[in-house]
Amino acid sequence: MTLLRPSRRLILGSALATALPALARAACGPDLLGTARVLPVRTTGALRVGRKSYPATLPLAPGEVVLTFDDGPHPGTTESILDALARECAKATFFMIGRQAEAHPALARRVLAAGHTVGHHSNTHPMTLAQLPQATAEADIEAGFRAVDTALYGSYAGRPRTPFFRFPGFGDSAALNQGLAARDIGIFGADLWASDWNEMAPDQQLGLVMRRLAQSRGGILLFHDTRPQTAAMLPACLRAMKAAGYRIVHIVPA
Repeated sequence: MTLLRPSRRLILGSALATALPALARAACGPDLLGTARVLPVRTTGALRVGRKSYPATLPLAPGEVVLTFDDGPHPGTTESILDALARECAKATFFMIGRQAEAHPALARRVLAAGHTVGHHSNTHPMTLAQLPQATAEADIEAGFRAVDTALYGSYAGRPRTPFFRFPGFGDSAALNQGLAARDIGIFGADLWASDWNEMAPDQQLGLVMRRLAQSRGGILLFHDTRPQTAAMLPACLRAMKAAGYRIVHIVPA
């Protein structure tokens, strides 16, 4: 067998990275929302994005949306959300709680196997980590990394394979931010959210999300895959986003 020279491997890898999103769009068909592009995100240099918490966000064009889901995996709702995303060929990022992934490893692996990105959301979801003693907060974050990676890959190497983290309740602190930055772990806030921690009918939530998307012109959108109202609303939301011309961007580690 002839081995590719390193330079040729790099060229081939770059070509595949360019070609695969186009192939995926072709397979999905023009009537579905789909995934418009894949955005590799480099987490070095103290990455903090999401204008609800930080000055900057991801390099998104007007009308581009990054779908994110927090707090899972959760039996009964996460499966419905995965099915809705699959029907529309849309990719998302799931910020998982460590103890949830530990309790439901098969469901966590299903999220990964469907091609979605899996980030981290602490181990026990304290509200908030910034209010805990520094050592306690850091231990909870680390336990979450370990639990999620072990559920997904069977082991933990001391740093999460996907270095994406979102603070529960967006409750960060300068010291915790610095500790994550020192490990090249990116911090993700949101540009808009569904407010699905509040009880509301699915159609009310749909109207709220679409109004906020129109106001923000896209961005990092936060849902919770633990919420039955979100699971019920999502199919109509994805279709409404398609009709309104929004484009889904799938973030992955660079």
